[in-house]
Amino acid sequence: MELLKELEWRGIIYQQTDEEGFKDLLEKEKISLYCGVDPTADSMHIGHLLPFLTMRRFQQHGHRPLVLVGGATGLIGDPSGKKEERQLQTLEKVLYNADCIKGQLSQIFEFEGENGAVMVNNYDWIGKIDMVTFLRDYGKYIGINYMLAKDTVASRLETGISFTEFAYTILQGIDFGHLYDNHDCKLQIGGSDQWGNITTGLEMIRKSHDEEAKAFGMTIPLVTKADGTKFGKTEGGAIWLDPEKTTPYEFYQFWINTADADVVKYLKFFTFLSREVIEELEQSVQTEPHLRKAQKTLGEEMTRLIHGQEALDQAIKISAALFSGEVKNLSAAEIKLGFKDVPTFERESKEDISLVDLIVEAKISPSKRQAREDIQNGAISINGEKVTDLQYVVAEEVKIEGEFILVRRGKKKYTLVK
Repeated sequence: MELLKELEWRGIIYQQTDEEGFKDLLEKEKISLYCGVDPTADSMHIGHLLPFLTMRRFQQHGHRPLVLVGGATGLIGDPSGKKEERQLQTLEKVLYNADCIKGQLSQIFEFEGENGAVMVNNYDWIGKIDMVTFLRDYGKYIGINYMLAKDTVASRLETGISFTEFAYTILQGIDFGHLYDNHDCKLQIGGSDQWGNITTGLEMIRKSHDEEAKAFGMTIPLVTKADGTKFGKTEGGAIWLDPEKTTPYEFYQFWINTADADVVKYLKFFTFLSREVIEELEQSVQTEPHLRKAQKTLGEEMTRLIHGQEALDQAIKISAALFSGEVKNLSAAEIKLGFKDVPTFERESKEDISLVDLIVEAKISPSKRQAREDIQNGAISINGEKVTDLQYVVAEEVKIEGEFILVRRGKKKYTLVK
């Protein structure tokens, strides 16, 4: 009951199939529950996180998470939320994606101990089912009218849906039934768009077992932003968990740039901070918003969870250097991370060059006259150090780790010169 009260306070519960029955179940026993993700890409993004973090909350209360990677369902493609047919991927690509995603999920859950999480891949059982078995042992339990009533199917009837995607919900139903039989799984958690798939699993269990069989479904609300824009998206695209796609610095920046209107909700949804701490941060948003304590805490908690303490320390170091302009203590690797999106100028010659000529050549200043004025006025910095000497020469030893120099004009206009 304490767990359900916490989930309600955090605003995490959207729909339940049998609220009272589920309360009774949690009062009587520790359960196994599952949530799945299809490996349609080689990384999850932050839009995938909330159901898994919710399952981690169950683990903290003594329940066992079954973490499902959909090696089989990823070959088919979930029509949920899609206006047109997905592009099918090869088995090799899907299995590669699955391995990548397993590593990311291992950051979230505890796999040791009495209620240690179990990682499963539905290709291990669905991949063994032949067509006749699929039709006889599973297809017979799910009626066509039942499937046509699903929102994910009904919304595609006019534009078209293949039998492949039409049958997807049965595959998810097979998953729930398999985990119910082999892992005593009593609950499936998913995003709000998974309601139809979850209830198909419950229908499969109900029709293929005796009356004593009882399982439950719960969905999590769609995460939205107060201004109506899509959560987890920036101008650069999705915020990925893979540090090669979204660096830990960029990941950290995404969270600390959260709007005041959203930050308390995100603290409740995504962090494991106590109610008392979150309420203190909520008070800070109202009384001292300029300090951005809530945003900094959110950024720290999320970056530490997904990328670890070392990556968080580096992200904070880069952020502080960029804010102050004191970049001389950053390594070449850290500068590459922090200045990933700034203009880059590559010189063909490695010979020494005067600063005046360089900033004109790199189009940092529009003319030699303007370049001299910028230097004399203290508007030009090299690797974080202000330069006012018109005779300054950019030589080999100026390069950071022999790779590049970082030129700043004014307060914010940076250029990487290689």
